[in-house]
Amino acid sequence: PSGSQVATMCDQLIKAVNVMMDPGTNQIYRLEALKFCEEFKESCTFCVPCGLQLAEKTQTSVVRHFGLQILEHVIKFRWNDMPQPEKVQLKNCAMQLLSTGTLSILEEESHIKDVLSRITVEMIKREWPQHWPDMLKEMEALTSLGESQTELVMLILLRLAEDVITFQTLPTQRRRDIQQTLTQNMDNIFSFILAILQINVDDYRKLVSGTAKAHCRVAVTTLNTLAGYIDWIALAHITNDNCRLLEMLCLLLSEGELQLEAVECLLIAISRKGKLEDRKPLMLLFDDLAINYILSAAQSADGAVVVVERHYIFLKRLCQVLCALGSQVTSLVGSDVAVETPANLNKYMEAMLSFTTHHSQFLKSSTQIMWGTLFRHEILSKVPVVVEMSLKYLKTTRTNLIKTGYPSRNDSPSCEYSRMDFDSDEEFGSFFNLFRSQQGEVVRSACRLVPMEALGDAAEWLGYQLSSPIITGITNGTWLCSILSPSVVQWDAMTVFSECVLGQTFRNLTGEKLPIDQGIELLQAVLSYETKDPLILSCVLTNISALFPFVTHRPNILPQVLTKVSDSKAPRTRAVKNVRRHACSSIIKMCRDYSPFILPCFDMLYDYVKKLFADEALLMQMEKCALMEALVLIGNQFKDYAKQKAFLEELMAPVVARWTSSETSHVLSDAAVFLSYVGADQVSEQTKDTDVYGNNRVQLSYCLQAMLAVVKRSRWPADLGEATAGGFLVGSTPSGAPLFSNPCSSLVLAMLPNVLTLIRTQNNLFAPENLARLSPGYAKAYDLIDVEKNCVLGLPHPLIDIYDTPVYKGNLERMQGFFCTLYDNCYHILGNAGHSLTRDFYTIDGLAEKLVGSAFVSLDHVPDHRFRPIIHILTFQWHDFGFLPLVLSCPQEYYESLLCPLVGPLFTYMLQRLNVKWQIINQSGDEEEEEAVSEESQVTQEMLEEQLVRLVTREVLDLLSKYISFYFTTKVVGGNLLPDAATWFLISTLKGLQLHGQHEVCCATLTLLAMLIYENLRPRYAELRAVMSQIPDINMEALDQYDHRLLDPKAQKFGDKKRKDQFKKLIAGTIGKALCEQFRKEVHIRNLPSLFKKPKPERDLLATEALGLEALFSPQRASV
Repeated sequence: PSGSQVATMCDQLIKAVNVMMDPGTNQIYRLEALKFCEEFKESCTFCVPCGLQLAEKTQTSVVRHFGLQILEHVIKFRWNDMPQPEKVQLKNCAMQLLSTGTLSILEEESHIKDVLSRITVEMIKREWPQHWPDMLKEMEALTSLGESQTELVMLILLRLAEDVITFQTLPTQRRRDIQQTLTQNMDNIFSFILAILQINVDDYRKLVSGTAKAHCRVAVTTLNTLAGYIDWIALAHITNDNCRLLEMLCLLLSEGELQLEAVECLLIAISRKGKLEDRKPLMLLFDDLAINYILSAAQSADGAVVVVERHYIFLKRLCQVLCALGSQVTSLVGSDVAVETPANLNKYMEAMLSFTTHHSQFLKSSTQIMWGTLFRHEILSKVPVVVEMSLKYLKTTRTNLIKTGYPSRNDSPSCEYSRMDFDSDEEFGSFFNLFRSQQGEVVRSACRLVPMEALGDAAEWLGYQLSSPIITGITNGTWLCSILSPSVVQWDAMTVFSECVLGQTFRNLTGEKLPIDQGIELLQAVLSYETKDPLILSCVLTNISALFPFVTHRPNILPQVLTKVSDSKAPRTRAVKNVRRHACSSIIKMCRDYSPFILPCFDMLYDYVKKLFADEALLMQMEKCALMEALVLIGNQFKDYAKQKAFLEELMAPVVARWTSSETSHVLSDAAVFLSYVGADQVSEQTKDTDVYGNNRVQLSYCLQAMLAVVKRSRWPADLGEATAGGFLVGSTPSGAPLFSNPCSSLVLAMLPNVLTLIRTQNNLFAPENLARLSPGYAKAYDLIDVEKNCVLGLPHPLIDIYDTPVYKGNLERMQGFFCTLYDNCYHILGNAGHSLTRDFYTIDGLAEKLVGSAFVSLDHVPDHRFRPIIHILTFQWHDFGFLPLVLSCPQEYYESLLCPLVGPLFTYMLQRLNVKWQIINQSGDEEEEEAVSEESQVTQEMLEEQLVRLVTREVLDLLSKYISFYFTTKVVGGNLLPDAATWFLISTLKGLQLHGQHEVCCATLTLLAMLIYENLRPRYAELRAVMSQIPDINMEALDQYDHRLLDPKAQKFGDKKRKDQFKKLIAGTIGKALCEQFRKEVHIRNLPSLFKKPKPERDLLATEALGLEALFSPQRASV
């Protein structure tokens, strides 16, 4: 092109770039300018001269950046088609830009440096080392031109390492060639980088003003480049010359401008894995010089008055360095590698303690795992300095367990740090709960080292709290504490500490070593403590539970303990309900863990419960069910089938009578009657006292919860002899396993029909005609409650600070809670019935038909959030949602009769349902582009509905995969399938991958399923190979190798992980991509002749091999 053409085009491009980058430009003009620039890069034949002209230093930084982007685009997408002279010319121009095309190091924009390094790396990826053997020498020569060029060389080396090693953005052969060349030259490269670092650090320390800043900038970039190499190069380079690199990095910890980059390099080096023998030199960091620098940096951590973000990040990295160093020492000491306990271990622990006592809660939490590892170490935990440190740790934990540092407050030095770490109090609360659990684990580990001292600390703290007055910290006149009251914060922390210490004490100390008198004295003090504050009382209950094992040594105080725990409080505020729930949990826990010990007090406790039950106003339904659950747990110790059955019948008689009555049956069988009975079709009032239908709801909920309590807890003895003697054994399975009968079987089976009726009616509630029956005040009664919404959306639960409010805000919230709990409890009962009743449940006549006739009725109207329990109880594993799967305890001989009638219709229906749901979601996405939604509530609802569809889809796919896996392992393997059926399995799974492969969880599940299908069926059905061969871009050679290892018994077999990786590569062409990935322009890098593996020459055997025939006609033979 002529110079005028280039100049004219450059003028147009400069105008376009300025239009694009001007914030005041109209959007239409901006899009037109963008289109012009993109079309230029794609189609113009003289991009290079334009790019070079635009990249000149005389242009603005924005225009220069665009000019360099043009050169990068040419290299990435046109390099393969360029003639060799043009490549050489472009390479020379790029090198010239590195030499003279930039401003000074402190003036040049970082994005210009970045794109210059990218241009060079893109050429290196295509030409080095085969066609550019002197690249490293040229880079080294550039560093002699000044700080700017040195920094650019460091950026190039870093970018090269990232593309080749970290991100692996090259074809395999090219990546292998470059990586092996880097490895072969690593001695020189590493020495070169270290020399650059040393020179610039020395110059930075000597000089002042701008020159020093330039050397500092080079040193920072060099440290960043080192970080890109330290992670993967041989450990020998890091530990070479008596760990010179690590020593240099430790020295830089005291340099404010370089310490962050230095500590990040140090962290990567110390975190290296590998052979223990190779990691042994890292113990040099425990020598005086290195450990003193680390200790000095750690102990100055809290010196700053104002929190500076960069320095805070440095502290976090330094804390990670200490933890990584601790991980190395705990791995090496006591291993086959001869490593002694470091002489400076005490200095190391002092440095760790500096972070454990820091004001930042995040830094404190970062040390916990390391402390636990140290205190549990077989050798190091016996070292005197470690034992001594465990005492210091326990003292420190008494402060760290106190929940302070809310980002929204200013009542602690921790608050300033929390504002840098957390976006909200809710996020901080979630973090602190995890932090506290970590501290609990470490406290238990420390207790194993110093059990008596730990118990003394717990007793001292508990005694102090019992004698301290309650400080509410509230000035509005209320006598009740809030969650942030000083006394509550202290009681809460002390309770966690004492619970951890006491629990470990009973494991570590037995017999005469256990201080029984001291424990009983503490328990008596807690039992005598009187408070009406619900939050303090909750802590008191936890301490009673923690001290309860001492009661086994003094049975005479058991009645006093049970009375204290089961004492009722009023009024029914949220805080009182919480403490009541806590009391119920405490009773259940005691009766679960110490039921044989409590058995002699059964009659006393039973009579006490009867008295409480006689007064309806004393107990809430939750408390009644908890007490019933506790009695059932103790009753299991009767170990007498007839006695347990009689007790359960007496206990449940009122519940069974009410639940099986004709009135209840009538209510549960008709949706309209049911709605009227619970008051959902009545006008909603604002106060609970006017809710005349509340008692009806309470009775229904109570019946279900009581049934659930019994079916969940009633069991036969675990010992076969005791079960036989007690009359629980009723037969054996065909395989000889014993069969037991649960004492609660007859009760549950009598109540089960109405449970199934209620499930059917609840499904019918969502029908349009029944939705219309809801009164306007209850129109949202079936909506998700806030807790469920937060779980679905992945939002943290809001902190509860108002403890004197009612449990629910109004009748609508109570109604929502009622429907939610009622629905879930029905499915909890089904799952637990299968687990507890076993064969008595699974042999119910027509069970599958009854389940289909209840749970599968009116599914078209059931919303997704109510549909999920149906999926959960049909899976083969325990879910996080608390639903015990119905099939988990099902004998395999009933799989055919129970599962097939359930799963078949379910999957058929779900396929249709989810297809419609996703079609609606996709269409709504298109409509949103045309019409913006401004209502925040509407946006939230749409997000909620879409997320629910995603969750249900994921759970259905997971369930489907498990059933197909089960089907294959039990039916298909060793059985017979038609070839069409075999190919259908694989094709359907691959179609699923094509549709859902963009989602990581679905992709992993379906890939595993596809591999299971292929590996199990391929040996008998060659048709599956034809299916695989149709996958786009499949590597047929790799498929041949995979088949060879699968079909040939003598072939080398790979492990599961490698097989999964290979299979995923085979089917990569069918895995669906996200929309943002579908139209990305592919970069193609051609392979060069390999340097490290000579290709086998293709030879004509007859033309090149000496076969010996020519010797017959040689002159020597002629004379014979």
